[in-house]
Amino acid sequence: MVWDLNKKIIIVLALLIVIALGVLIYVFTQPPQPVLAERIVIGVTDKVTDLDPSNAYDFFTWEILTNIMEGLVKYKPGTDELVPGIAESWTVSEDGAVWTFKLKQNVSFCDGKRLTAEDVVRSVKRVMSINGDPAWLVTDFVANVTALDDYTVRFELATPAAFFLAVAATPPYFPVHPSYPEEIVSDATWGGAGPYCIAEFKRDEYIVLRENPYYHGEKPKTKEIVVKFYRDATSLRLALENGEVDIAWRTLRPQDYVDLQKKPNFVVESIPGTFIRYIIVNVKMSPVDNVLVRKAIAAAINRTEIASTVFYNTMSPLYSLVPAGMWGHVEAFKEAYGPGPNITLARELLTQAGFSEENKLVIELWYTPTHYGDTEADVATLLKTQLEATGMITVQLRSAEWSTYVDNARNNRMMLSLFGWYPDYIDPDDFLTPFLMTGANKWTGSQYSNPRVDELLNQAQVLVNQSGRAELYREVQAILAQEVPFIPLLQGNLIIVYSSNVHGILIGPPMLMPYYTIYKTTS
Repeated sequence: MVWDLNKKIIIVLALLIVIALGVLIYVFTQPPQPVLAERIVIGVTDKVTDLDPSNAYDFFTWEILTNIMEGLVKYKPGTDELVPGIAESWTVSEDGAVWTFKLKQNVSFCDGKRLTAEDVVRSVKRVMSINGDPAWLVTDFVANVTALDDYTVRFELATPAAFFLAVAATPPYFPVHPSYPEEIVSDATWGGAGPYCIAEFKRDEYIVLRENPYYHGEKPKTKEIVVKFYRDATSLRLALENGEVDIAWRTLRPQDYVDLQKKPNFVVESIPGTFIRYIIVNVKMSPVDNVLVRKAIAAAINRTEIASTVFYNTMSPLYSLVPAGMWGHVEAFKEAYGPGPNITLARELLTQAGFSEENKLVIELWYTPTHYGDTEADVATLLKTQLEATGMITVQLRSAEWSTYVDNARNNRMMLSLFGWYPDYIDPDDFLTPFLMTGANKWTGSQYSNPRVDELLNQAQVLVNQSGRAELYREVQAILAQEVPFIPLLQGNLIIVYSSNVHGILIGPPMLMPYYTIYKTTS
């Protein structure tokens, strides 16, 4: 009996020894776990406009806002899938006119103040009251917003919108800290309830973001993100190659991407998307208030030459504001004017408008030097060459830095101006309504208004049937090509370059980069 007991003890001890040895072997044969850096530096040639979702309406500022604030819903990184943000759930009425969101109860601002339904209501109504550039994303949809209790918010829509959830994911719906003033735009650093807080901001030089200790979601993989603003692509590339920045994001020159692809210590990644380039035409400013003139300009442009010569075919010709590949897209400008250039048609239209080689059309074309990368001067110069090839047009080039450029657009000061567009939400409506709807397009400086277009866009917003919406959008695009308040030019991917030890970059169709997924290994 004793022997049996001792035998069992010996067997158990032997098993324990074997297990211990196995664990030791596993531990010592595993590669060392990488050490993660606490700081990552992102370099851009972009600029921040207003750190206030009531007035900010540009791609890069929205990217900053989506990292220091959070909405009711948000996009899952790297996808166009909407997932809960500060809301844990939501319901919609049968007629689609009332949306009710139940908030999470553990959401806090950067100072630890708990976020409630009243913060959402106050922030949305503040956007309505200030009525800045992106306000249409609220005012065109929301009739009223109320707090039913501390953690329930109800939106009553002016008209049902099948894509309202995507609209609600945009910055104008982000709750801001109560310190934001009620009636004026504030270049504030209080932020919202996002994964990062603004620790320091020096305009046009840098912004420092540190993790929000009270963030309700997954903890950011990097504690501190520094965004440095560079004067041009040359200085940004130099900073990347010297190790001053870990990520070069918006925008190097096309040739830089070709060169950097050959260097093993960098990753050059092309991000498919719905980024478009176009010309805004101020339809109330002479001489482009004449539709014949606008048509002639559209006919004379050679998009293929711009794509190949300036962008090394990283962009492609675009013949509508709705991007190719998106449902509802129609190549309306190609149908109206051919692939371009159509110099014969352009000259005929100019002659009808009263111009000739002796009495040339004189127009101003504006561009901003760095916001869309150093290529802008090249794009403007090539457009000037193409238009002047008619023999009946003289183009005067004008430029302004981004903040002045945006102000010029808001105040209708530019005749023709080069702009780009990144989607607010993934739907054809977002490529038509902000441009063509009366009032919603005030940010463009086009001053365009057409009651029939307004009617078509309003009808399309309330339809659930996609084929029915597509028919309405086809008519809108046909009118766009005939009235030419905007001239689509190019569609392209965004390209990002980063050091090979940087990981977790997840940029989806909305094309805004979430910083909280990015990390860098140091060993």
